[in-house]
Amino acid sequence: MEDDGRYRDGRSDFIRGAKDIAKVAKKQVGKKMGRGADKMADEYTKRSYKRFEEEDDDDDYGGAPGNDAGYHRNDSRAANDEDEDAAGHSDSTEGHDEDDEIYEGEYQGIPRADSGGKPGGADGLGAGQAPFRDLSAYEAERRKDQEELAQQYETILQECGHGKFQWTLYFVLGLALMADGVEIFVVGFVLPSAEKDMCLSEPNKGMLGLIVYLGMMVGAFVWGGMADRIGRRQTLLISLSINSVAAFFSSFVQGYSSFLFCRLASGVGIGGSIPIVFSYYSEFLAQEKRGEHLSWLCMFWMIGGIYASAMAWAIIPHYGWSFQMGSAYQFHSWRVFVLVCALPSVAAICALTTMPESPRFFLENGKHDEAWMILKQVHDTNMRAKGYPERVFSVTTIKTVKQMDELVDMGESLAWHQKWRMKLSALFHQVRGNFLAIFSPEYRRTTYMMMAVWFSMSFSYYGLTVWFPDMIKYLQKQEYSSRTKTFTQERMEHVTFNFTLENQVHKKGQYFNDKFMNLKMKSMVFEDSLFEECYFEDITSSNTFFKNCTFIATLFYNTDLFKYRLINSRLINSTFLHNKEGCLLSDVSDDNNAYMVYFVSFLGTLAVLPGNIVSALLMDKIGRLRMLAGSSVISCVSCFFLSFGNSESAMIALLCLFGGISIASWNALDVLTVELYPSDKRCTAFGFLNALCKLAAVLGISIFTSFVGITKAVPILFASGALAAGSFLALKLPETRGQVLQ
Repeated sequence: MEDDGRYRDGRSDFIRGAKDIAKVAKKQVGKKMGRGADKMADEYTKRSYKRFEEEDDDDDYGGAPGNDAGYHRNDSRAANDEDEDAAGHSDSTEGHDEDDEIYEGEYQGIPRADSGGKPGGADGLGAGQAPFRDLSAYEAERRKDQEELAQQYETILQECGHGKFQWTLYFVLGLALMADGVEIFVVGFVLPSAEKDMCLSEPNKGMLGLIVYLGMMVGAFVWGGMADRIGRRQTLLISLSINSVAAFFSSFVQGYSSFLFCRLASGVGIGGSIPIVFSYYSEFLAQEKRGEHLSWLCMFWMIGGIYASAMAWAIIPHYGWSFQMGSAYQFHSWRVFVLVCALPSVAAICALTTMPESPRFFLENGKHDEAWMILKQVHDTNMRAKGYPERVFSVTTIKTVKQMDELVDMGESLAWHQKWRMKLSALFHQVRGNFLAIFSPEYRRTTYMMMAVWFSMSFSYYGLTVWFPDMIKYLQKQEYSSRTKTFTQERMEHVTFNFTLENQVHKKGQYFNDKFMNLKMKSMVFEDSLFEECYFEDITSSNTFFKNCTFIATLFYNTDLFKYRLINSRLINSTFLHNKEGCLLSDVSDDNNAYMVYFVSFLGTLAVLPGNIVSALLMDKIGRLRMLAGSSVISCVSCFFLSFGNSESAMIALLCLFGGISIASWNALDVLTVELYPSDKRCTAFGFLNALCKLAAVLGISIFTSFVGITKAVPILFASGALAAGSFLALKLPETRGQVLQ
């Protein structure tokens, strides 16, 4: 019995032990399966996109970069792989295992930024290292990062290809460049009409013509500097918005001062167009496409000139397109033209809102995820358009540049205006530092050489392009004066003049009981004449004067023959009633002259088309320097033909010849400027050089136009000398063809 009891007890212990072993085995199997599931879940989620996580968070928590295809992986995730008791954690985002096939359209996750950070603390400093490092060491690391990024970025652009995305951006940025081309022509086209409404004197007309260039000079410098700090797209949107608003108001304001201010503001806004547009577009172009397609982009400046000429031709001469509210407010056809000229800028703003920021700008500023998403968008857009939607953007890591910006703690207690003041102060110092950097020893020689080339090109080009129309106008006046009819000692009694009197000189005439009614007087001069008991009614005059005349018992009713048109004349018992309001116009302006101005501008702008095509096709074949120097030399030679321009048709032909040749120089200079400076200084340098260009334009216009009607030799010598100097200095610059974008 005792044996049976021991047997039962042993059997019970065995069964109990077996149950315990089974429980432990079951528990171990569950743990192993849980670890496997956790590991699979971790692999499934380790590529999730931490959209709003700062890159420095990994460093702050001691996170080491993962080894799996460069995707985000925290130390907590790594620890979970090794800890048997830890539960797997997932962010519930989509992804793929490494061995899975990835299909187009599936979410692949955002690669982490390869910022070159080291584990072990902030900024890659080890436990035994000093927390602060020399500024030169940071500069060296930053320069190394930029060099690596330049090479990798070129490879990425090669993978993205050139296609639908670049062509879409081409037309969007082309609208902004078109708005710049329109702005150059607006004031010149409206001056003949605006001077009537605003009673502009010759100095006021000259200031109105130059104020646009001064505004563009300021705008190029300011917006170019800001584009390197707050982004190309955002800065371009701000500048175009200012241009659109100012152009809109300038079409409605009545006074000269307010119109001058609006055109100045409009020029400041559009001044950022050229520096930003070329820099922005170049950062989406691969090396073998850059020179050609930047040259094609220049065609929109020509299209802007053609648009302005065509709209002026179609709108301004139609004086019926106007209304007025009393005598205080007038809205004539030239104001409609100013309004229509704002449309390219408005269209550019609308189109630009659909385009992304430059990924190169994001990478230069440490924003890896945003840049990766944009580059993937470029790749997918081009591949779908080419019929390869299954191709996947294979880039997983992109180099970002080490940041050196200082962080300013503004606190929560500061008022909003104090925070804005601190932000603007910080932005100002950043832009100033960027501007000084282009004069650092590394870029000083390049900057000075580019300044000389830009100045010489602009001085000669803008000086001659404004001098040509002034010379044509001078030749028209000479030809008009040659047809002047002179009448001496004529005697007229009881005669009614009710037809237009034009281009005549009457000397020592005598007029008794004559009537001048419902007529226009154009370029009429009466000298030493007598008007007795005459009647002037409803007279409209321009460039008409009475010199040393005597008026006896004469009535002036509803005329614009103001007393300041009567030079050294005597009025005896004469009366002025209901004088017309208006201005003293010193020049003749009619529809034929207006059409001629628009037609000449149209031809001069259209003439640059062959030069644009040639430069685009040859830019990447013969190089930037050869294109720049060769076009400058040919333009210099063409200047000597100006001495043969003794007729209106000859001057128009020479204008077209000079414009068609010199445009290739401008295209090469734009491409060269983009490629000579690194991305973080590109817009700043371009903006500064473009501001210098506008300053040279103001000087060239002022100097060249002062010799109109005096001599041709001085403008020819100035232009040819500046072009020769520019072509010589251009050969001293480094060639950038075939190089990656710095």
